[in-house]
Amino acid sequence: MTALNSPADGTVLVLGATGKSGRRVADRLDALDVPVRRASRGGAPGTVPFDWDDEATWARALDGAEAVHVAYAPDLAVPGAPETVTRLAALAQSVGVRRLVLLSGRGETEAERAEAAVADVFPPRVVVRCAFFAQNFSESFLLEPVLEGTLALPVHDVAEPFVDLEDVADVAVAALTDDAHAGEVYELTGPRLLTFADAVAEIASASGRDLEYDPITLDQFTGRLSAAGLPGDVVDLMRYLFAEVLDGRGAHVTDGVRRALGREPRDFREFVRRESGIWSTAALDAAPQR
Repeated sequence: MTALNSPADGTVLVLGATGKSGRRVADRLDALDVPVRRASRGGAPGTVPFDWDDEATWARALDGAEAVHVAYAPDLAVPGAPETVTRLAALAQSVGVRRLVLLSGRGETEAERAEAAVADVFPPRVVVRCAFFAQNFSESFLLEPVLEGTLALPVHDVAEPFVDLEDVADVAVAALTDDAHAGEVYELTGPRLLTFADAVAEIASASGRDLEYDPITLDQFTGRLSAAGLPGDVVDLMRYLFAEVLDGRGAHVTDGVRRALGREPRDFREFVRRESGIWSTAALDAAPQR
């Protein structure tokens, strides 16, 4: 078993380092004194430029890296994503990268195709396959409707084992810094199933807010997205995710966190207690008025 243990051991490149998962991974590596090269599409301060649509940016970002954390945006389910990440993995292998961690979706056909293609060109890759992020309620597209008091989604009684991004980041860092994880596929979930109505009820209890969950049709959902001005490709991606991924295929828990880290995953209730201030009345009062 070989692990990184000092800055001299090599740099870890974190793609999408300003995103929800990449930010957490990079911060953990910093805390471990592992040298980190943060990359972002716009080349934000403290990052190097990396654009999935501009392969000229790839080699410079990878130069001298020992490991790379790959989070494809917007999603591995979009057309062409498997081919793109496979070209990146092949380039990483050719320039001497030793470890590659691929953030993937759970129950997504195109994501699984990407996983297989990456494995062909970079056999020791580690796949971190994730359930629906708990943080989608606090840092992403579900935050605004929760703050407004009603979350309306085209999901009825389907249950999901929401995974905490803190667990995702812990697993990714372990795989980026230790050869013992080489070749593994870790499917990550929380420890129990909840419906979206259950999740909203737990957020309401922790935040002291009156919140409602409104199950709507898929057409109503995508119609509202279009009316809000979202681009057509984003609306199509959301339609795919809610119609096919959240159809009950993921309604079971797995042991991925335990296998990778030797501990149980964080529970959704722990997440909402930790983040309850985000949905509090004070947070609502401070939110910009439209």
